[in-house]
Amino acid sequence: MRPYQAAFAVQQELFGLSKQWPKHADYSLTDEIRRSSRSIGANIAESWAKRRYPAHFLSKLSDADGELQETLHWLDTALACKYVPVSEHRRLLDRLSEIGRLLGGMINRHESFCF
Repeated sequence: MRPYQAAFAVQQELFGLSKQWPKHADYSLTDEIRRSSRSIGANIAESWAKRRYPAHFLSKLSDADGELQETLHWLDTALACKYVPVSEHRRLLDRLSEIGRLLGGMINRHESFCF
C-alpha cells in the first residue's frame, strides 16, 4: 500500500533528523513530531485492517490525515526554531504533501477499497 510505505519512510527520516535536535526540545517538539509522524502510518494500517466496515475505514483514514496535519505543524515549528534547514523542510513538506494527496484520494473513494 503506497501511502503506508511513504508514511513509514517519512517517519523514519523525521526520527533520524530529530536525533540532532537540542536535548531541551525532547519533551516538546521531538516527542510530538515523532509521535504524530508514526501515527500517520499506524492509522493507515489500522484503516486497512478495518476496511470491511466503510465508516470505520473512513474514520481511520481521516485520523491519518489529521496526524499528517499535526506533523506538518511540528515540521514548521522545527523550521521556525532553526532546527531544520529550509531545503530539508521543503523536501519533507513535499513528501508529506504527496502522502496527503494519496490519503485524500483514498478518502474520496473509500468505498472502493472496502469489501
